[in-house]
Amino acid sequence: MRRCGCLVWVGAMALATCGCATGPLLDNPGILRPAVENPVYVPLGPQSYGTVFEKVIDIVDEYFEIAYANRYDGTIRTFPRISPGFEQFWKAGSPDFDQRLEATLQTIRHRAEILIQAADDGGYFVSVTVYKELEDLPKPVRSTAGAASFRSDNTVERQFEVIDPTVFESNWIPLGRDLPLEQQILQKIRSCL
Repeated sequence: MRRCGCLVWVGAMALATCGCATGPLLDNPGILRPAVENPVYVPLGPQSYGTVFEKVIDIVDEYFEIAYANRYDGTIRTFPRISPGFEQFWKAGSPDFDQRLEATLQTIRHRAEILIQAADDGGYFVSVTVYKELEDLPKPVRSTAGAASFRSDNTVERQFEVIDPTVFESNWIPLGRDLPLEQQILQKIRSCL
């Protein structure tokens, strides 16, 4: 009994000393800038465009499945990918603890767009943009409350849809860009090239 009282006291002291801590505001000039600028500059000559394009595809392929790649205009687009949580620790895609926790508790997906442009002095600029989206479901997927007594769903539900990549999916809420994942991909591009 005395041990439980001591643990409650220690827990209360820890909560009392924690307080509310947040990071710097967005308009605060003291914000640390990203480690790698986006777009990253690759100082290779004009003859090495093929090498740069293939290396960027190899790096992006570690994180996403490539949907569209065009060597002539320098664009690479990926299919959306569900972010791995703590249960899939071996997969790349969630660079820090907070994003792994968020992906464990909610369905988050990412998709990327990469643009490679020639610089004036013969090098290349590689721009990486990763979009983050949250799944919006009308009801929980596997909710079983009251399902044992009465079930009003059909036993077989067939949906006939034409899958078109240009159709907007309304059940995903855009959350903006995912800067930590962009930074991880840009750092890998800079170190490999």
